[in-house]
Amino acid sequence: MKKVIIVGGGAAGFFTAINAKEANPELDITILEKGKEVLQKVKISGGGRCNVTHACFDPKELVKFYPRGEKELLGPFHQFMTGDTFEWFENNGIPLKIEEDNRVFPESNSSQTIIDCFLSKTKELAIPVLKNHGVISVLKEGEKWLIQTKNKKFSCDALVIAAGSSKKVWDLSKTLDHTIVNPVPSLFTFNIKDERITDLLGLSVPNASVKIKNTKLEAFGPLLITHWGMSGPAVLKLSAFGARILAEKNYQYQVELNWMSRSTLEMLDELQNLKVEQPKKQVILKSPFQELPRRLWERLVIASEIKSNQNWADISKVQLQNLANQLTQAVFQAQGKSTFKEEFVTAGGVDLKEINFKRFESKLHKNLFFVGEVLNIDAVTGGFNFQNAWTGGYIVAKSLSSD
Repeated sequence: MKKVIIVGGGAAGFFTAINAKEANPELDITILEKGKEVLQKVKISGGGRCNVTHACFDPKELVKFYPRGEKELLGPFHQFMTGDTFEWFENNGIPLKIEEDNRVFPESNSSQTIIDCFLSKTKELAIPVLKNHGVISVLKEGEKWLIQTKNKKFSCDALVIAAGSSKKVWDLSKTLDHTIVNPVPSLFTFNIKDERITDLLGLSVPNASVKIKNTKLEAFGPLLITHWGMSGPAVLKLSAFGARILAEKNYQYQVELNWMSRSTLEMLDELQNLKVEQPKKQVILKSPFQELPRRLWERLVIASEIKSNQNWADISKVQLQNLANQLTQAVFQAQGKSTFKEEFVTAGGVDLKEINFKRFESKLHKNLFFVGEVLNIDAVTGGFNFQNAWTGGYIVAKSLSSD
C-alpha cells in the first residue's frame, strides 16, 4: 500500500487528500497540521464567507490575474478549471453562486460549509488529520521520505508540501535543495497621509486609474479611501503586480491618481462646459460627477486653490486647469503599507523553475510535490488564490493516484 504524507491542513492539503483517496482508495494518506485547528484561512476568507473562486472560465484570461505563476498555470488550468471547481463543490452538496463582481461564494454565505465538507469527506474516506504535528525535519532515505514532527516519526512513499507561505516550511524546502524566492508582501493598502483624503474613511469611486510614478505599473477599478490611505480592488491589484518593485522602493513612492479614468483634456472640456452652463452656482457646493462623492469633490476643489465662495463664472483658467489636474493626475506620497488578515498574501516561495507543472512535482526529487502558496505563485484578490489551490490539489491527487 502506497503511503502519502501531506504537510499542511489547509485548503490545498485537504483538497489533494480527498481527491487522491477518491481516485485510488488503496492509498494510505495522512494530513499533518502544525496548529490546533485546520482550514483557518478558509474560515476567514471573504469575510467569513469563503471566496471559493472567480467566475472567469477561460484559462488564457484567468492566468492574467496571477502576477507570479501566469505562464506556469496555463497548462494546469486546462486540466482543472473554474467550471470544474463549481462541479466539484456542487457534487459534494455545496452549490456556489456568482456575485456582481464575479467573485464566487457558497450559497450558504458561510465558510463553515466548506470546512464541514472537507472534514466530513476526510472522515468518510478514513484520512487521518493529525493536529499539533509541526514538521521539524524531512530526510530522503532510498525511495522513502522520513518525516519528524514534534510528536512522532513518519515514513512515506510520497510527500506533499501544502503548508502555505510559512518561513518554517520554506526553510524545510531549502533542506531538500529547493531554491526559495525571497518573500515580500502582496495585496496591501497604500499608506497615505494627505489633507485631500483625511477623514474620508469609507468613501469610494467606482472606476479609478492608479499609477506608480516612474514605473509601468497601472491598474483600473474601484478605489476605497481607508483610515490608512487607499485600498480597494485597483490598489490591491497594483500592490500585487508591483509587490517586488514596491518592496525595492522600501514602500516609499508616488501614486498618480485619475479619479474617473478620463483624460485631462476631456476633463478640462467638461469643466469649461460647467462654467458656461451654471455660472452662478458655487463650485464647491455639489459634485457635478455622479461617481465622485461630494466630500471628496470639496477637498479637490480646495486643493485646486478655488475659494469656497467662488462661483463657476469666477474661476480663472489656471484654477480650472488645477481642478482638471486634481481630478485626473493627482499625485500622492505613499509611505508604508498595511495588510489585513483576509488580504494577506505573500509573493515568494519555492522557485517555479524547479517544479514540473504537469504533476506539480519537484524536478529535483521524485515523489515530492508542492501545492498552494508554498510555491512562488500568488494572485490578486477575488478567489484566484483558492483556484490555484484547487487546481494544484487536483493535479497532485491525479499524479498520486495513477503512479
